[in-house]
Amino acid sequence: MTTDFEIALGQWREGERRMAGAPPEQRRALELVVSRIEAELRRRLGGTFTTDELTELYAEGTDWCTDLAAAVAPDAPWAWDARTVADAAFLRYLRDARDFAGGRRTEA
Repeated sequence: MTTDFEIALGQWREGERRMAGAPPEQRRALELVVSRIEAELRRRLGGTFTTDELTELYAEGTDWCTDLAAAVAPDAPWAWDARTVADAAFLRYLRDARDFAGGRRTEA
């Protein structure tokens, strides 16, 4: 049985793949947006969080990420796609989860 975390992790990894495959001229705006979303994740979850907490926040929706992206990069609509920027940001922020190491969940 696939868990909500495993489903989200797959989506987050796909977002990171989209980031890596973005045209060079779009990468600056994309990275700027992802960095700003990561900062907002830090504000919302703090420095100590679990994979479940991150997954729950993701399940609540990423509309706020799209809104943030449009505010941060108003002239770069390609950087507003939550499937890319939000998912990549969640994956990057996941690395700081207290129960995640070596690419997988651990005991908290």
